[in-house]
Amino acid sequence: MKKIDLMIKRINSILLIFVVAFFASQCFAQSASPSANEKTNKSRQYMELMNGVFDFVQKNYVDEIDPQVLYEGALKGMLESLKDPYTVYLDKTSFRSISDTTSGSFGGVGLQISKPVETSKENPAYVEVASPVEDTPGFKAGILAGDLIISINGTDTSTITMEQVLDMLRGKVGESVDLVIRRGKNMEFPVTLVRAIIEVPTVKYGMIEGTKIGYVRLIEFTPQAVERFQEALDSFKKNNAVGMIFDLRNNPGGLITSAADIADKFIDNGPIVTTKSRLSFENSVFTATAKKTVMRNMPIVVLINKGSASASEIVSGALKDNHLAYLVGQRTYGKGSVQQVLPLSATDGLKITMARYYTPSDVNIDKIGIPPDREILFPVLSEEGEKQYLELYKSTEISDFVDGRTDLTEKQISDFAKTLKKKYSEIDESSLRKLVRNEANKTKGTMLYDLDYDIQLNEAISILQKENFTNLIKSTKTLKELQEMAVLEEEKSEKK
Repeated sequence: MKKIDLMIKRINSILLIFVVAFFASQCFAQSASPSANEKTNKSRQYMELMNGVFDFVQKNYVDEIDPQVLYEGALKGMLESLKDPYTVYLDKTSFRSISDTTSGSFGGVGLQISKPVETSKENPAYVEVASPVEDTPGFKAGILAGDLIISINGTDTSTITMEQVLDMLRGKVGESVDLVIRRGKNMEFPVTLVRAIIEVPTVKYGMIEGTKIGYVRLIEFTPQAVERFQEALDSFKKNNAVGMIFDLRNNPGGLITSAADIADKFIDNGPIVTTKSRLSFENSVFTATAKKTVMRNMPIVVLINKGSASASEIVSGALKDNHLAYLVGQRTYGKGSVQQVLPLSATDGLKITMARYYTPSDVNIDKIGIPPDREILFPVLSEEGEKQYLELYKSTEISDFVDGRTDLTEKQISDFAKTLKKKYSEIDESSLRKLVRNEANKTKGTMLYDLDYDIQLNEAISILQKENFTNLIKSTKTLKELQEMAVLEEEKSEKK
């Protein structure tokens, strides 16, 4: 009897497989026939097929399966098929992390990251650092925007999902995470980070010493950013500032509402940013009001780099298109899409791209970025310089020198950098001084600015002090004009 029962069960299973297969073939056959409601029919057919497979696997797989495993796997696969790194399923950990980040604090190592969906032998899907969060373990360890995280705790990051990456980076405060970082083409080095509670910073500001120039660094567009930014503007007014440097470097973005509100402080009227979608309720225009709080005709330089993304691109793009600021630095990251976080339950949800945003001149910068009006790049290490940098990084020379010295002077830092230069001749002295200075400041927090090392900031100061800013602004082009020029150049090259 047992053998007969077993045979009946197997026959039933085989019959069920045939039923599912037959149902699938019918779905595809029907979907091939054109009709007025073809898309609706296809959607219904695929949903029914998915439900059938879900039920079949749960009942017939060799091991008993938790339905949550199938549910999460189906959602992950569905969203990954879109090949959009910003559209993802958020499990319990990721969903909580998103909520913590937008509210202003979370646990982790302080790195804003992205990860390609597709991987190949030629282009492994390693994790890329969009920007380090200031004064966090990742920032203090010297990790830079553009660095690749090759492995986490010995696991190759090209072989795991973004969710798994986040699970490994986030965890118990005080525990360490071992990373291997790749910088440039060949430079790889290990970094050990100790997890901490990450307080998302917003704004740091002050007057540039010896000048009448106000300096404000907006670190991330959090709910508190607008109020803190206004405090900076009020401080500049009180100090009779005659120029302003607005630093958006390594700003990974944040809330589009905060970006629009901050841009509104500069712009009198017209669009700040427009979102466009195939859904009418996602189409919106953020328009400037008459509540401008930045002093009229104040010369403004905006600093940007490849770590400037999303909301920081909205602001820099709006100021550029309105000829209100001069952009200095490096082309921005190029994230021109808008995401919504949609809860599925109390513990999980989706982050999904719902629209793309457009600058006032009607340009979307997704995967393109915003070019600076004046490009200023930091020196790139030679191949030998990379080897020397790795050697210095792996040594304890700098930490040994700094250890126990709580009040290092700039002269002491400079003298030690000269000593290091004798051994590490391919690394310039300003970079060596910065490495020593960073080590000395690990327990003190980040300096407001570093005029010794920061050539982009120095260029901004020089522009405001020595150049005719009015003529400079008149010479700038909107993003639309730049786009049209690029198309014309491409057409000319094709004719040749």
